[in-house]
Amino acid sequence: MTVQLTAPLLLPEAPPPPDDAERLLAGAHHDPHAVLGAHPVEDGVAVRVLRPCAESVVLETPLGDVALAPGPGGLFTALLPITQLPQYRLRVSYPGGEPVVQEDGYRMAPTLGQLDLHLISEGRHEQLWTVLGSHVRTVDGVAGTSFAVWAPNAVGVRLIGSFNHWDGTAHPMRSLGSSGVWELFVPGLGEGERYKYQILTRGGAIAEKADPLARAAQCPPDTASVVHTSTYAWGDAGWMAARAGAVHHRSPMSVYELHLASWRPDLTSYREIAEVLPGYLTELGFTHVEFMPVMEHPFGGSWGYQVSGFYAPTARLGAPDDFKYLVDALHRAGVGVIVDWVPAHFPKDDFALARFDGEPLYEPADPQRAEHPDWGTLEFDYGRPEVRNFLVANAVYWCEEFHVDGLRVDAVASMLYLDYSRPDGRWTPNRDGGRENWDAASFLQEMNATVYRRCPGVLTVAEESTAWDGVTRPTDAGGLGFGLKWNMGWMHDSLAYLGREPVHRKYHHHEMTFAMVYAYSENYILPISHDEVVHGKQALVSKMPGDWWQQRANHRAYLGYMWAHPGKQLLFMGQEFAQGTEWDHERGPQWWVLDEGWPAAAEHRGVRDLIADLNHTYRATPALWEQDTVPDGFRWLDADAADENVIAFVRRAADGSPLVAVCNFSPVVRRDRRIGLPLPGRWRTVLDTDDARYGGSGAAAATRRPEAEPVPWHGQDHSAPLTLPPLATIWLTPEEHHGA
Repeated sequence: MTVQLTAPLLLPEAPPPPDDAERLLAGAHHDPHAVLGAHPVEDGVAVRVLRPCAESVVLETPLGDVALAPGPGGLFTALLPITQLPQYRLRVSYPGGEPVVQEDGYRMAPTLGQLDLHLISEGRHEQLWTVLGSHVRTVDGVAGTSFAVWAPNAVGVRLIGSFNHWDGTAHPMRSLGSSGVWELFVPGLGEGERYKYQILTRGGAIAEKADPLARAAQCPPDTASVVHTSTYAWGDAGWMAARAGAVHHRSPMSVYELHLASWRPDLTSYREIAEVLPGYLTELGFTHVEFMPVMEHPFGGSWGYQVSGFYAPTARLGAPDDFKYLVDALHRAGVGVIVDWVPAHFPKDDFALARFDGEPLYEPADPQRAEHPDWGTLEFDYGRPEVRNFLVANAVYWCEEFHVDGLRVDAVASMLYLDYSRPDGRWTPNRDGGRENWDAASFLQEMNATVYRRCPGVLTVAEESTAWDGVTRPTDAGGLGFGLKWNMGWMHDSLAYLGREPVHRKYHHHEMTFAMVYAYSENYILPISHDEVVHGKQALVSKMPGDWWQQRANHRAYLGYMWAHPGKQLLFMGQEFAQGTEWDHERGPQWWVLDEGWPAAAEHRGVRDLIADLNHTYRATPALWEQDTVPDGFRWLDADAADENVIAFVRRAADGSPLVAVCNFSPVVRRDRRIGLPLPGRWRTVLDTDDARYGGSGAAAATRRPEAEPVPWHGQDHSAPLTLPPLATIWLTPEEHHGA
């Protein structure tokens, strides 16, 4: 049956069954597309449109216009005496306004395919962000935005936002079966729209949730998600090509850790920071920068470690493409980018992941496993495939979409142990009765293996403080698969030693040497991070004993020891110029101590100059990094001079080229102190932390080119009497390796 329509015809109504209408208007219908839109029925085609508050809805078709009959709750219907309805549009009139012509999103097929849904259910969709979340796209020739969210326990889901005055009645989403995914395409919506999901729970409550896969979010304290499509054109092709062939364990790596929001408080955007930070890092010689979490977070005082928007860079400093601009600028300056990643827990804020669809979803159902006792947050359910998928895809997302070169995974120990910070009786053992969280270990293996396979050259780093076996062992050998592990033992021991008065250090000498007992059990990075300069722990220089000169001398000697020790290095902002107070996330580093008008400015600049020389000398000396992870790269020369507070060791490159490091952690100048040297001939002091340029005494200035004599010492065939400056570290290399 075909009828030529003339505008505006009034045709019979086509109300849905009462139960469908009731559930639709209550936001409890699992398949609104089966009710709304155009559907063949016995007597023709039923058209139903849900437009609360509208005065009228007219169907515009090639055959003519049809006025839909209004019904309860803003449900407009008509029964067309035809067998098939051509494409149509809606002309909607609201009180006091001009009619608005709209496309009907309820005539569109789902924007997710069966393969996508299968991979989501299996927890194997490695590019999850391309199908869930919001996406500006064209469907059947109609421009708009698709929305998809995983909420398997929801009775109904509706889309709310600035486009519908945060009333989701007109935008119910459909359930895509057992996948637990709800989906809707909304014509006419585009970049910048703000939105949330309104979820009707099994208990009858209504939760308004931000999109877990949103790629942009409002700036806190606002909490809505934002539709975003990247238009950024990358300029780092050369960097990315070279990254794919990187061999981190045999390359130099020194990392500058910073908090983006407070590094330079006068720089208020990613793009402003991009104009300054690359040059600063290049001048100081750092190979990498590590950003404390850049993902969106509601509470600034968490420093980003309580993430609510895992796929969205924080809007505090700009849009996602602005963050890409910053990464791109760093790459073009030759600086790698590591971001802190937090898969260990998430906050309980009502708008975010907690009880997302009214029941435990991202968190375990067992409250003894869900609650994180230290931070008042929730832990992830690593045994649930979809949750693992959410996190694994998120790790890949930052590497692929934002070109980050490394992920430093926060709080790994809290993930690996079921009894972490929990007393007896407050934790649930694993299936074997033990304390290991095997689901978390399996997740970390999957994450590392996936990232390394998809993103060659990317490095993952574990903040892990226990003796868990194989943190940096490859996954195919049973390890967790991280590239590096923070050496928390080295950090705690060495800081404890340096915090003592020199007269007492001889009783704790092992604290500076013990790390070599286990140095090759994992691949390590030596961290002096933000955690060590907050909450009453004092700034690095302030941990040191003595007067101001001795504190700075200890500080410089420690840095020289750290840069020569096996392992990569990480230093938190402000410590590169020996700021004297703890880090304050609201004020940032004490940059003013470098100003000419500051009484000790030259002394602070001297420490910064030392950092630059440490980094540049380190990068130019393969002995300090080429064999970091194998015993051939290190040998003690003198590990037992506890009474003198002296240690000496040699580092070697793959071709045998040596560098000798000697540390004198006493305030006494030790003259004619004989040190074994691995080669004959003249040696050169390539770095002296006591140099007058750095604010030191210059005590060894006259003995910078010692001659190795054929006097066996420290297990070497040659040695030389050296002047060891007070509270200082010196590095020596054979002159022939400098072309001298």
